[in-house]
Amino acid sequence: MNYWLVKSEPHKYSWEKFNEDGLTFWDGVRNYQARNNLRDMKEGDLVLFYHSNEGKEVVGIAKVVKESYQDPTTTDPNWLVVDLSPVETLKKPVTLEQIKADERLKDIGLVRQGRLSVMGMKREEFDRIVELGS
Repeated sequence: MNYWLVKSEPHKYSWEKFNEDGLTFWDGVRNYQARNNLRDMKEGDLVLFYHSNEGKEVVGIAKVVKESYQDPTTTDPNWLVVDLSPVETLKKPVTLEQIKADERLKDIGLVRQGRLSVMGMKREEFDRIVELGS
């Protein structure tokens, strides 16, 4: 199993809306590194859901329920989506400040590549964030 983090601005697509929908395809990715990460996602992989810009916090856990396929919002074959479904809301959001202050998370992609919208994580990093949110 692999571990990931995806970002969404809450005014565009919030964790609450995602939970109401129960399933979504993760579209709008227009960065090649983020696209490659979508391509590498496998069914069953776990994904942290991060509210970017407003809040700047990890709010929940999702899972990949369908592997990458052509982004239906564009005819450009370069862009992909995956289907995600919500798994669990964290008891308390884990802020970017908490993540930056945690010695065990100092090398996390969220800190090193702050603008990347889809990124891989080490299991230890994923587990630590879930622990902080418990």
